[in-house]
Amino acid sequence: MTALPGIVVTGASGRMGQMLVRTVTASEKARLVGCVERAGHHWVGRDIGECMGGAALGVTVTDDPLEAFAKAQAVIDFTAPAATVEFAALAAQARAVHVIGTTGMEAHHLEKLGPAARHAVIIRAGNMSLGVNLLVRLTQKVAAALDADWDIEVVEAHHRMKVDAPSGTALMLGQAAADGRGVVLDDVRESGRDGITGARARGAIGFSAIRGGDIVGEHDVIFAADGERIVLRHIATDRAIFARGALKAALWGQGKAPGEYDMMDVLGL
Repeated sequence: MTALPGIVVTGASGRMGQMLVRTVTASEKARLVGCVERAGHHWVGRDIGECMGGAALGVTVTDDPLEAFAKAQAVIDFTAPAATVEFAALAAQARAVHVIGTTGMEAHHLEKLGPAARHAVIIRAGNMSLGVNLLVRLTQKVAAALDADWDIEVVEAHHRMKVDAPSGTALMLGQAAADGRGVVLDDVRESGRDGITGARARGAIGFSAIRGGDIVGEHDVIFAADGERIVLRHIATDRAIFARGALKAALWGQGKAPGEYDMMDVLGL
């Protein structure tokens, strides 16, 4: 057992955190060696298994990430942008693979990952699922084949508790469409239409977000021209697909050279 890569899960009390804990403990290829929560959280100091309503797993939740990372070969992180930036520096210090599924990261957050990636492996993706990453590749290919007479709209739906919009996956898809067309996404992006917006600009890539209920994740990329439409769609029904993808990334990163990678690298797409 000790030969298996040790995994630390950050934000262990969250939906994804708990799913990651279950996925790692069920795996025959990795072992759970740490769980991190913010200081003052009522799970700190308790066994993660008991916190989740099950049997003890022998892993105590801590608010000291560096101590936890020092015992690990990989850190899986679905938290918040500011926390992820701090975790990146600490994971690099521990020379642990840092798998980042955190969404809502802006340019100034991403810039701060560069120094950490000089010392350790960082694998970051707005979505860890195989299906979504195939959709990203398809979106790029279709966008490259169609000119600006085809309007592009990315429509995404998530549960009511999601705090960022558009989703990280929607932005991945929009970026893929922009790459396919050879344009800069920020130059053609349209989000959050409301009121008298005027006609759609030619070549724009639009984003629409739906929030409600317990929707795990649905993404459509619509290519619309006069008289016809192409719709590429992915529907997630189980959050476990993201946890399995993240664990796959953590295992893939073992032994890789320091640097920044994404799920396309992991999946060989």
